[in-house]
Amino acid sequence: MANIRSIGQRTITAPTLPHTEWLHLSTFAVLLGRTKRKTHIAPILEAPQRSPLLACPVTASPFAPESLAEAAAADDDTPFGLHSVGRTLAQANATLERFAWLGDHLAAAVWRRDIIEEETAYDQPGHHTFSCYLDGGHRTERQKLPGQYGAPQRLCTLPGDHESRWWVRGHMHFLHLYFLPEHFTRRAVYELDREPRELTLADRTYFEDAQLAELCGKLAAQQWDAPDDKLRANETAHEMLSLLLRSQGVRRGDVLVKGGLAPATRRRLRDYVDAHLDSSLTLGDLADVACLSEFHLSRMFRTSFGLPPHAWIAAQRAERARALLRTTALSVEDIAARCGYANASHFGHRFRAAVGASPLAYRRAMQAA
Repeated sequence: MANIRSIGQRTITAPTLPHTEWLHLSTFAVLLGRTKRKTHIAPILEAPQRSPLLACPVTASPFAPESLAEAAAADDDTPFGLHSVGRTLAQANATLERFAWLGDHLAAAVWRRDIIEEETAYDQPGHHTFSCYLDGGHRTERQKLPGQYGAPQRLCTLPGDHESRWWVRGHMHFLHLYFLPEHFTRRAVYELDREPRELTLADRTYFEDAQLAELCGKLAAQQWDAPDDKLRANETAHEMLSLLLRSQGVRRGDVLVKGGLAPATRRRLRDYVDAHLDSSLTLGDLADVACLSEFHLSRMFRTSFGLPPHAWIAAQRAERARALLRTTALSVEDIAARCGYANASHFGHRFRAAVGASPLAYRRAMQAA
């Protein structure tokens, strides 16, 4: 469990937020603080009383049960579990200013801390965290790196299995992007010609990268509330993950890579799928390309690609469709044909399931960016 030791702390007044925002923050507090016994939610995250006449419906996170009561009582695991970075910060009385699930198991948060001095520890949170200081942090340091302090636009990458202890002092205002290890490395097959299981996120503290910092500022400035807002924020987050994979992806030292496909076979399959996305692809087709039985290919494909063949192909179709919707004026029917969907209706159904919006809604959101 996270260990937090308070040395001294100023009283912080909770900011005034719209009722819907308070409900989102309350949901996040329950999700991150849920245990099998009664859990205390800090008052700073409680929604203020409001007249029922002014209440409006709130769309729940797709990762959360439909009500706060169900969330508190449920026993199933949350996407980011009990040791998450967000839960640690909530226990430390950090102020959660904004939070949103962005789709694709990505979450973004903006936090603020104003503290005299406090020790905060993260203990194998289970998810990766990318952090960017928006303001302050000048006196905050990681204990194993004394004398190295934060500052605006300084970045940290915290892998899911890391452990760290920090001395937090003064004012901090920072953006966090939370993501799962398997979603981070899955893009390695195309972007780095590597297997996902080989790689993880580097554990780095207070490094500088102008391009990543610019994207962090862009994400922090974007709205995250409306569906179109989340689509645009999701695109920004994916751009950040691609840059992180290229600059902060490192080979796992604790995994002996055994089994799976030979590198040449993996590349051959990758290129074949890419060249035939507009066709009906079968497991038999892929087995012929790999010169393996269908049974052995199915098992080895999942080991090397991180997904079974049908799921990998579906993901590549959706990714190509996103690119065509962003960068061309092709009709929905043409894009459906180029991506291997049976028709426009099938395309719309599959795209909505993968992205959370219809193809035309996605295109409008990207054009308005």
